[in-house]
This record gives sequence, structure tokens and C-alpha cells, in this order.
Amino acid sequence: MTAPVPVEPLPLADVDLTDLDGFTDAWKPWRMFHTLRHQDPVHWQPEAAPNSGFWAVTRHRDIVAVDRDPDTFTSTRFVNLEELDDDQIAKRASILELDGIRHRALRGVLQRQFGNSVISRYTDFLRGLTARTLDAALPLGTFDFVTHIAADFPINVLARLLDVPPEDNRRLIAWGNRLIGNTDPDYADVLLSSPESERYRDLPFRSPAATEVFAYGRELARQRRGGAGDDLVSRLVNGTPRDGVPLSDQDFDNYFLLLVVAGNETTRHTISHSMLALAEHPEQLDRLRKDPALIPVAVEEFLRWASPVYHFRRTATRDTELGGAHIGQGDKVVMWYASGNRDEDVFPDPYAFDVTRTPNDHVTFGKTSPHLCLGNMLARTEIRVMFEELIPRLADIRLAGPVPRVRSNFVNGIKELPVTVTLT
Repeated sequence: MTAPVPVEPLPLADVDLTDLDGFTDAWKPWRMFHTLRHQDPVHWQPEAAPNSGFWAVTRHRDIVAVDRDPDTFTSTRFVNLEELDDDQIAKRASILELDGIRHRALRGVLQRQFGNSVISRYTDFLRGLTARTLDAALPLGTFDFVTHIAADFPINVLARLLDVPPEDNRRLIAWGNRLIGNTDPDYADVLLSSPESERYRDLPFRSPAATEVFAYGRELARQRRGGAGDDLVSRLVNGTPRDGVPLSDQDFDNYFLLLVVAGNETTRHTISHSMLALAEHPEQLDRLRKDPALIPVAVEEFLRWASPVYHFRRTATRDTELGGAHIGQGDKVVMWYASGNRDEDVFPDPYAFDVTRTPNDHVTFGKTSPHLCLGNMLARTEIRVMFEELIPRLADIRLAGPVPRVRSNFVNGIKELPVTVTLT
């Protein structure tokens, strides 16, 4: 039997996926997605100028169809809602904004470093790092779980992969916040919607933080060019893509910035959402405490439940039809992964948090897509090790205050998660 929706779905006329303030509400996005899946699964969403509107794709099967078909739905016109001209695209394109041979070639530069054989060698390191993070945080009793655990752990992993000193961690975290949080006044140097952002139109996320990330990465590249290092920076500056075309300086800048953002933000928010869910569903935490062998299965539920990236965009290369909607060449087509992860046709009781859920066909990383998240195995391993180490130490965990969300319809982020813990 399908569980009831925990809140009333919004009337279709009230759905506005561009209302960023609505995404600071814990349930409003899910109310909107529920309405769209049931009433208008490929929905035309108007946007304020200078943008031109987009098709919101909210059913699991339609999301998968778009993600698997780069010939019809290309990434090369960019993957966020911002509409860029050709000059901006040429300057800002990262591996995310490529398709075909060049995309596969640039993925291949680091693909082995994120493969299972390499990631498995990090397990002992991850376990030791997790223990140090928990040893520092848990004795505090009451603390912000985001700052002390969810952000601290993945950024230390990223520092290891980049081979940079741990004292740089705070800068890496701040850069990620300033870039991804470009629509949140608590994070952004310049809000994406402000006239001032036009000064930074050629930078990723229109954020001046990008210039700092570029400068930091370029200095690392200078130090490691021609060396024998095995870190990600050394691989980028000394490797040659399969297509034989070396990375340009701009390719390196944008690839490095993507590593800084993706290597921290999504794992951090998944860990935060997962801990919040376990605190709100103590019976699920108790199941994992009694049977730790369930944790690898639970990780997939954590990823479905968290849905740390709300959407990615594609652009139609030709007139086509999807879910009964007629899509025109050049239209933006936006896959709302978070909605797909609550699709009743795929997930029985989708609003139930169930750490034993299997199968769990979530689309958090993309699904058999050419753009499947390169770091998905690392993220899964980080999350699994974190909760394998954390759960046996917890006798109880309770919320100790409000849980503010990032003002964004792109990243499903938690800013603070104040908790009080009782240890075993």
C-alpha cells in the first residue's frame, strides 16, 4: 500500500520551480514535484528575463530517457538554467558541458582514479580519517553536524586526492559554498540574479570565487607539471586524453574547479540529509545499529532520500516529443532527479525512509548516462564508511535547533544541522 504524501500537493497553478525561496522549505519542493509527476510530468516552466523558460521533466522514466540520449538532449549548451552565449560557453565549458569523443577523452584522464580498484585502496585511510573526525566532534555533545562532521570528512578526502595540506580545507569548503551557493545571500559574493553578476559573466557560476580557485589550481599545476605524482592534479597536467588533444590551460582550470565543487558539496549534503533522516526516524537508526550489515543497502536509500543535486539541464538538438509534450529545437530540458527519486511508479512508498529498501533504482548519480557521476564509487564508499563508524558510537541523536536549507533550486543543501548526541 502506498504511503500518503506527507504534505498536501500544491495546486498546479502554484508550482514555480524558479522560486528559490520555496526551496528553503523542507517540503515545498516535494509538493511541487508530486503535483508535476501526477498532473504535468513534462511541464513548461516560464522564467524571468533574460532566461526563456524550460521543460521540467519529473518522472523517473522520462529523466532516464533524456539522460541516455545526448544526441537529442545535449549538454553542450550548458547544464544549469543560466543561458549562455557562444563566447561564454567557449570560456566556461567543463567536462560537464561536453558530449561525444571529447567528453569521453576528458573523463578518461581521471576515470581510473575513481574506479573500484583504486577506491578500495582508500578504505583504511577513509576509516582512519572518519575516526579522527568523529573523535573530535562527538565529545562536544551538542554541535553542528554539518561543520564538524559532514563538511569536515569529505573535504579531507578531497585534500588527500589533490595532495594538498589539510590547512587548506577551510578555503576549499568556502570556495564550494561561494560557487554553488551563488543564489544564497549567506554564501554568494555576488548573487546570480544581481546586475553586478554581469561583471563575472565569463566565470563559472558568475562567481569571483572562481578566480581564486583558478589561481590555486594553477600553482599546483606549476609545481607538479613534469613530475611523477599520482594525485589528481598530476594526472591532469601530465596525462594525455585518449583523443590525443592535450588539456588547454582553460580545460585544466575548469576541470580543477569542478573537482573542488563536486568533491565536497554533494557528499557533504548527502551525509547531512542522511543523518537528519536517521534522527527523524529513530527506528531506522536502530535497525542499522542492530544489523550493521544493512549499511551498504542503506547507503542507496541515503542517496535517494538526499538527492543532493535537484536537477541538471540539457538542450534539445531537434524537435522531439517527450511524455506527450512537443519540445522544440533549442528548448531547455531539465531533469529533476530529486523528483525521479520519489516516483511512485519506481519506489513503493516513496516518502517512506526505509534503510532496507531494495531494489533502489535512484537517479542521484544519473543512470547509465554518458554523464554518470565520475565520483559515484568514491561517494558511496565515503558515505558507507562514515556511517559504519558513526552508528555504533551513537546511543541517541536528537535535533537541537532549526535546520536551514541552501537557497537554491540546484543544490539540495543543508547549511546547519544542530544535534545533541548521547554516546554508547
